[in-house]
Amino acid sequence: MKRVLMGMVLGLVTVAGYAQWSDPGEEIPAYHVNPPARGEKLPPVMSGSQLTGEYFRYPWQKKVYEEAAQVQPMLYQMPCYCHCDRALGHTSLHSCFEGTHGAICSTCAKEGAYVYKMTKAGKTAKQIRAGIERKDFESIDLDQIGS
Repeated sequence: MKRVLMGMVLGLVTVAGYAQWSDPGEEIPAYHVNPPARGEKLPPVMSGSQLTGEYFRYPWQKKVYEEAAQVQPMLYQMPCYCHCDRALGHTSLHSCFEGTHGAICSTCAKEGAYVYKMTKAGKTAKQIRAGIERKDFESIDLDQIGS
């Protein structure tokens, strides 16, 4: 168990370090241009009793996952600017919420909350993606979510 935890910590440090020195002018991280094909089943976003334990200590962590479950096709069409596509092989922001990554990475959590908010405001995937590329998600205050 200690090896697993140590491996996860090392992985997180690597991802965080990589994101810190990323060139802001570099290419857009991985995402899908179109929504999932009709009948395509996406991997599930963590939910219910999975949203407990050490990765879900703060109300915002659980709330962001609950919101993510409601906008899965939109998440599928969004890039993730923590660059987990390179470090973890993620294919879109949706991948971050299939496991615990969205709970431990503030970039992913803020982007997820932003996608939910903009989807509920009636924005299109293209409009939301443009906002993410402008880093509009950075204005999201996680401490205000779920409280």
